[in-house]
Parts: sequence; structure tokens; C-alpha cells
Amino acid sequence: MSSLPLPAAPAAPAARAAVPPPVRSLSGLLPFVRPYRGRIALAVLFLVLAAASTLVFPIALKGLIDQGFVAADPGQRVMALRSHFLALFAVGAALGLFSAARFFMVSWLGERITADLRNAVYAHVLRQSPEFFESTRSGEVLSRLTTDTTLVQTVVGSSLSMGLRNSVMGLGALGALIVTNPWVMTQVLGILVLVVLPSMFFGRRVRKLSRASQDRVADSSAIAAEVLNAIPVVQSYVQEAREAARFDQATERAFETAVKRTKVRSFLVAFIISATFGALLWGLYQGTEAVVAGRISAGHLGQTVVFVIILVGAVAVLSEVYGDLLRAAGATERLMELLAAHSPVADPAAPRPLPAAAGGSALAIEGLNFHYPSRPNHAALIDFSLTVAPGETVALVGPSGAGKSTVFQLLLRFYDADSGRLRLDGVAVDEVALADLRRRIGIVPQDSTIFSASAIDNIRYGRPEASDEEVRAAARAAFADDFIRALPEGYDTFLGERGVRVSGGQRQRISIARAMLKNPPLLLLDEATSALDAESERMVQAALEAAMKDRTTLVIAHRLATVLRADRIVVMDHGRIVETGRHAELVARQGLYARLAAMQFDLDPVEK
Repeated sequence: MSSLPLPAAPAAPAARAAVPPPVRSLSGLLPFVRPYRGRIALAVLFLVLAAASTLVFPIALKGLIDQGFVAADPGQRVMALRSHFLALFAVGAALGLFSAARFFMVSWLGERITADLRNAVYAHVLRQSPEFFESTRSGEVLSRLTTDTTLVQTVVGSSLSMGLRNSVMGLGALGALIVTNPWVMTQVLGILVLVVLPSMFFGRRVRKLSRASQDRVADSSAIAAEVLNAIPVVQSYVQEAREAARFDQATERAFETAVKRTKVRSFLVAFIISATFGALLWGLYQGTEAVVAGRISAGHLGQTVVFVIILVGAVAVLSEVYGDLLRAAGATERLMELLAAHSPVADPAAPRPLPAAAGGSALAIEGLNFHYPSRPNHAALIDFSLTVAPGETVALVGPSGAGKSTVFQLLLRFYDADSGRLRLDGVAVDEVALADLRRRIGIVPQDSTIFSASAIDNIRYGRPEASDEEVRAAARAAFADDFIRALPEGYDTFLGERGVRVSGGQRQRISIARAMLKNPPLLLLDEATSALDAESERMVQAALEAAMKDRTTLVIAHRLATVLRADRIVVMDHGRIVETGRHAELVARQGLYARLAAMQFDLDPVEK
């Protein structure tokens, strides 16, 4: 086994260090709660009615004890008992009905608000520029979309309702005890005030540990997502045990943090319940002495006992709910961080329309300078200028890191240039709505993306409204029709996650068919034939040449067969244009292009 040290989990972002108060964190849910004010009002009504039914029970019990046994005649006593028991049953039936209605309304709200929150976070993340994903791992985003939203759902759909219900019951029971036993409860309340201060201290500690625990879970999720997406590499290098150990370390860190949180929370719960119970027992002891002394009736004492039980039960539940609220505050905080992320690339305030592009789009790049946000000291493009006429095919050639793919990323406005202008059909790209700009551009990336769907749905991704025949025509043009028809269910065959059921060359041809179905006036080909064998490359090259007609095309390629027929070859090195011309001209100059060509010929005698 490899002796390499296991990489530690990534450090937590600086944003995690800030821990605002729980109320501030949970207030982030307000925009998702407001649309359902009517249902919330109904839920609160049923909640109050259920709590009131519970509080009526001790009063009915007092009547049963003090009045049910008053009548001397046995018959009258039986009738009195029956009426009091019927009253108790009515209270129980009302409690059951109102509790069921509250449960349904609150559960519906929890599911609905959580779904809205999850959808909002996911849609917001999809609109972020690649800069966001340079510093945020997809596994962490998934953890927030699943684990954190589940915690929020628990609070909104259950804990919050229980907390409100028990707050009403606890305050009602406390109010009744104060009214019926003013002197005793004054002493009890004095003791309870002393319970609040340490509870607040431990509550802040629980919340910090809850946030840390969720961050550690996100770390393990990120490791799992990364490794599961690279299973062939992990297995081919026999690193299964090492990756399992990495995940185990991350899981253990999450477990240790969760244990710390649980210890503090357990102490908090024990302290609140014990202190509250002790204070109320003191009051109950004094009430018992009052019955013995004849100052209050047995029914009064029974009523007091039940009110005490309700109050203690409410405090016990509230202590649990408080812990859930602290965890949910951490989860909400993490979700709000995602929603607060603002992409530096945004639609202009007053977008300009793009003119019609007949025969391809015109492209003008003037003095672009650009640094990637994650590499501010390394220039990706330096004073880059290029003009492409409608219908022209231009190839970008150069060593790795020359800036070729950066040009594509700026064209698609995944990033904005530090300086310079980039115009499409005479309009600056930062003055065009992102959707309008990207609809005009089609791209075939080097690494073809295949979704977990059928072949026809993967191609139709280029233009969702396209008919089946249009999809098949695009597949034929990309020389993908034959192998798709040979699949077990033809065009309806499920291709598996990331297209594992088809070969790399087949995935690339599906990607090319997708771009051809979109039929854009500007086509970007990023090593579009890199995954194809010689025979497939010839077929796809012919299809791409047909696709290039009547549209502007930019091609990134290392293989000369892909660029020999280009109208112009632009040679790049370290973010600059160093040469421009046709193949024969550039070879004759004996510059960088000639050296790249000589190296490729040495490696690929067949092409020579």
C-alpha cells in the first residue's frame, strides 16, 4: 500500500468562523415562510386550541374531585360523576381533533417550506460562475442541500410546532399556578430565573458545536462525492484502502465533534429539567402542606399537580426543542451562505438585443487581459486581440496553459475580463443578457458530459423543444445514429451515470450531435475529436466540417488534422498571440507552431 500521508480535510472557510445569534440565523427562513401566512395562521389557531384543551383538563379534574363526591345520594353522585367524566372525554376529544389538525398543517408547512428552500438554493447555485466552484466543493453543496435542509424541515415541520405548543401550555400552566398559588409561585419563579442564565451560555456552546458538526459531515460528503466520481482511477491505482481511510478519518472527525455537541446538549437538557423540576417540587411541597392545614381543597391540590406536570413536561420538551433550534440555526446559516453568494457575472441592468446572425456571428476581441480569481498572480491572457469574420473558422493552437480555453470561457461569460472588450455581432458581451449570449453559442467540450438519461434526451438537451426526427437528424450528422440504433433500446436506451454504458468516442459524438441540434451561429470546439479513434475521427471530422458551414467556428486542437483546413491558425503561448497564419505559412516560419508540428509528427508518423 502507498505510504503517502492521508490528506487532511480542507480547512473551513473564513465565513464559518462568524457565528451570529440564533434568531438572526433563523430569520433567513422568513422569505420562505411569508407566502404561507394563511396556513401558518391556521396552524397557530389549531396549536392554541390544542394547548387550551390541555389546560382545561386540570380545571375539569378539580371539578371532578371537589364536586363529583359532594352529593350524599348515591344516584346523584353517579350522575355527577358521569357528567364530569363526559366533560373530561369532551376535553380529550377536542385535544385529539385539534392536535391532528395542527400536525397536518405543520407537517405540510415543513415539507413545503423545505422544498422551496432546497429549490431556491439549488437554482441559485446553478447560476453561479465557475469562480464559485473554484472554492466550493460540490460535495459540500450536496451536504447543505440534503443534511441541512433536513434539519430545517425537522424544526419547521415538528420542533417549532412542538415548541410553540409547549410554550403556550407552559405559560398557561404557569399563569394558572400563579393565579391559584401566588405566594408559592413567586418563590418558584425566582428560582427559575437562575436557570435561564447558564442555559443561555450552554446554548451558545451547543450552537457552535452544531455548526462545526455539520461542517465536518460536509467534509466527508465532499470526499465521497469526489472519490465516487473517480472510481476507475482509484481502482486502477489500487487506492481503495487509502480512500476508505480518508473517508474514515473525516467521519471520525464528524463523530468526535458530534459527541462534543451531544455532551454539552445533554448537560443542558439535564440542567434545565432538573432545576425546573426541583423548583416546582418545592412549590408542590408547600401546596401539600396547605391541604393538610386546610387552607386549600384536595381538588385544588390535584389541579395544581396536573398544572405542575404540564409545566414540567413543557419545559422538558422546550429544552429538547431549544437544542433542535440551535442545530437548525447552524443549518440555516450554511444555507443562507449559499443564497448570499453573488456571482460576479450577472445580467446587465438594461440588456441589449443581439442582431440577427446570418451566415455566422462576427467576433471582435480587443486587448483582453485576464487573471483567474484563484490565480491572481498568473496572467491567463495578456493583451489578447482577435477578429473573426462571420462564417470563418479559426483554430487556436498552443501548449497547455497558453490560454486557449480561457478565450472560450470569456466568450461564454463564465468570467469577465479584467480589461479589454469582447464583442459578438457588434455588441459587447457584458451588455447582453447571459441567456441570449449563450443561446447564440454552441460548445463541444473536450470532456463530454452525458446525463443519467436516455440517448435521445441527452441529444435533445441542446434544444429541448426539438422533435424526435430533428434529434435523429443531428445524430446522423454527427455519425452517432448507427451506434445509438444498435443499443438495446435504441434512442430510448438509458446511458447510465456520466454515460458509463457507452464508449468515450460515442460520448463525444453524442455531445457533437447535441451542439449540432442547437444550431448556433457561433460554434466552439474544444478538442472535439480528442476521444475518437482514427476511423471515428474521420467520420466526425466530416460531420464537423458540415456543421461549420454557414457559421463561425473557433477550434481548440492539438492534433493537426483538426486544424489543417481552418481559415486561420492562431498560435498562443503564455496568454499571448505569437503567430497567425495558415498551416504551410506557419511551418515555414520555423516558430512555435513549427516546433509543435514537428513534435506531433515524431509522435504520430501516420499523420506525417
